[in-house]
Amino acid sequence: MTTDSLTLLKQIQVLDPVTNTHSIRDILLDKEKILKIDFHIDKISSNTEIINGKDLIFAPGLVDLYSYSQEPGHESRETLENLAASAIAGGFTRVGILPQTIPPVDTLTSLTYLQQRAKEVLPVKLNFWGNLTKDGKGEQMTELRELAINGVLGFTDNQQIESLGMLWRLLEYLKPLEKPIALVPDCFSLKGNGVIREGSSSINYGLNVNPSIAESTAVASILEVVAVTQTPVHLMRISTHRSIELIAWGKSRGIPVTASTTWMHMLLDSEAIASYDPNLRLNPPLGNPEDRTALINGISEGVIDMIAVDHHAYTYEEKTVPFAEAPPGTIGLELALPLLWQELVATKKLSAVQLWKALSSEPRKYLGEPLTSIKEGSPLEFIIFDPNKSWEISLSNLSSLSHNTFWLGHKIKGKVTASFIK
Repeated sequence: MTTDSLTLLKQIQVLDPVTNTHSIRDILLDKEKILKIDFHIDKISSNTEIINGKDLIFAPGLVDLYSYSQEPGHESRETLENLAASAIAGGFTRVGILPQTIPPVDTLTSLTYLQQRAKEVLPVKLNFWGNLTKDGKGEQMTELRELAINGVLGFTDNQQIESLGMLWRLLEYLKPLEKPIALVPDCFSLKGNGVIREGSSSINYGLNVNPSIAESTAVASILEVVAVTQTPVHLMRISTHRSIELIAWGKSRGIPVTASTTWMHMLLDSEAIASYDPNLRLNPPLGNPEDRTALINGISEGVIDMIAVDHHAYTYEEKTVPFAEAPPGTIGLELALPLLWQELVATKKLSAVQLWKALSSEPRKYLGEPLTSIKEGSPLEFIIFDPNKSWEISLSNLSSLSHNTFWLGHKIKGKVTASFIK
């Protein structure tokens, strides 16, 4: 849009997860805000760009709670510019960056550097998690208060904290700071070098098992500590039906806990590992079919609050190894929305509003950001999504430097066609 231009979206589907509405309207925008919403709006002036909204969706920008940046430290995988371009292409206007950079975000110097770099990759809003402990080793607290007052998004080691005593002390110390705390429920002594959940697939594929109790026992332990401290925590990467049962139990008893799963765990299960595609090597592993069903139901019922992308770029050489030797992770910022839409909304497993809540309004609310309702005067942070647009996932069609995705070479439906960000 030029400085004085207007944009008129005609008869577009307006999807608002804040008001739980899905309707068809005309919408008039300038470069900063929504000017008008009505059943019908005439062209305002000669410099009004008119977009035919038939079969298109206008909705708030998506918010990714956690993904990896490869800068600083691994720029050959992906730079912040590439990450931001991937985010915009996929409809994500805000991304939470995990602290596993080189150096890690466990000092004010590291945080300040990344905050300055983030200003260079606008309009995507990048915010940065800080480590709970030095280098995420679980042994010594970082300068939590200093990071908190200087704008850190929240705190996570992005891996299990083996010492429950350390976890208890961290939660007691962090409670008055009122910053998000994200924990990975995992137990190293149980999972070992396992790469697949136990079940018929693990038997058939001959891979070392990472048992589901490695996650669920950690969930139970964290809930017991949180029940005492009453410090709100977020459980990351939930992947098993038993964990969902435990979280539902905790919420029913007033334990202050929220939870997220990843988009890959919503889409695929352990049966897909029959391909031995190293891009399906994830941490935690893909669940069994009953786990994936429980996750979908968990989103529908509000037990699982959010879906994260957990975007993690690797070079071709790093991922072109046997399945069990591959580093865990996959890219996803450009792919999550179209694939989730086709798998969950098009099949009516979730409504469009439910999916958008899990990808947009719920993570915004959790992070304490103002919710973006679609009304006259709302500042621009919206996207247009075409659920029927087909495109091929290829090296030339992806914004990331890395292309480690199970869907490379596949043709899929669904594409973000425009972003409106103030």
